[in-house]
Amino acid sequence: MEYRFDEIIDRRGTDSLKWDVAPNELPMWVADMDFRTAPEILDALRERLDQGVFGYTDVSDRWYEAYIRWWSDRHHVVFRKDWLLFCTGVVPAISSIVRKLTTPNENVVIQTPVYNIFFNSILNNGCRVLESPLKYQNGQYQMDFKDLETKFSDPQTSLMILCNPQNPAGMIWSRSDLEKVGKLAHKYHVTVVSDEIHCDLTAPGKDYVPFSSVSDLCKEISITCLAPTKTFNLAGLQTAAVCVPDAALRHKVWRALNTDEVAEPNVFALTGAIAAFEKGGPWLDELREYLFRNRRMLEDYLAEEVPGVFAVHGDATYLCWVDVSSLGADSSEIASFIRKHTGLFVSAGSAYGECGKHFLRINVACPEATLKDGLNRLKKGIELFKKQK
Repeated sequence: MEYRFDEIIDRRGTDSLKWDVAPNELPMWVADMDFRTAPEILDALRERLDQGVFGYTDVSDRWYEAYIRWWSDRHHVVFRKDWLLFCTGVVPAISSIVRKLTTPNENVVIQTPVYNIFFNSILNNGCRVLESPLKYQNGQYQMDFKDLETKFSDPQTSLMILCNPQNPAGMIWSRSDLEKVGKLAHKYHVTVVSDEIHCDLTAPGKDYVPFSSVSDLCKEISITCLAPTKTFNLAGLQTAAVCVPDAALRHKVWRALNTDEVAEPNVFALTGAIAAFEKGGPWLDELREYLFRNRRMLEDYLAEEVPGVFAVHGDATYLCWVDVSSLGADSSEIASFIRKHTGLFVSAGSAYGECGKHFLRINVACPEATLKDGLNRLKKGIELFKKQK
């Protein structure tokens, strides 16, 4: 292995959101990896740093070309330069889009359990969250198209935020599923905002399907949010892109991003993204191998060491969705108990919608030694929780 994913990097005392915890605590919650980013990216950032002048930055042709080439080579979809808009992040983009494309009290559909910040982007803009819960059967999730059509057919529904691949459960949506979503959205005049930030973090040999690539219909009604930040651990650089093929829709999104002043890059945002997409492929390939060994380690450990608790099998993201329904308590209570008694800090599934209340979300993007520590703490916490119940 060329890259050092086993290296333990001390992030305490660095103003890290993830690691701003007590000395005895182990954070495995927020979607932030504990790996150093690709050395090719570090070299590019150092070169930019060494110039020593940090003025205003413009979006270059090379930035567009980096996105276009990456999605063509990796995901077999062709973007045009004029479809792409720079944005400081996927969440700022989604919030701006909700604000621009809806009016207060309109419905925005999400398929729960889903990334908790979607709720904030909807509610903070005066809209209503309309949940279309995924069907959970035999430890797997599926879209409920009957329910989705009911939610889309509501005259107050104007927008859907799709998570593709899915966070927190780690599914890669099939082309068939995405095509059905597109047809229903078109039928009821619903615009689909597809958050595809986790798209490169798939199991080796697995690829995701970009929503806009499914059909011309999906292309016409979609806004896709993309970024190198989850893939290459660059969230702090605040760099992302929004892809909008339809010209009229793109103009609205462009107005939204500029009105909210989230369309201008910081001095390192382009450098990091360009280096990631131009030179980060080999690092990513090794990372995916490492991440999915960690995922399988967690799945196997739970199966062998923690009776009644299991992970939903996922082929995307480094976030594991753990079913703790056998404990008979809300996940917020369980997560709080585990943190208090073992120091392990994981996410309560209740934050991802009512149907997540019997799950925990655990981040396994860390060195193997750290993961083993976390798993042992998890086992201890669950054993103690069972005893006190």
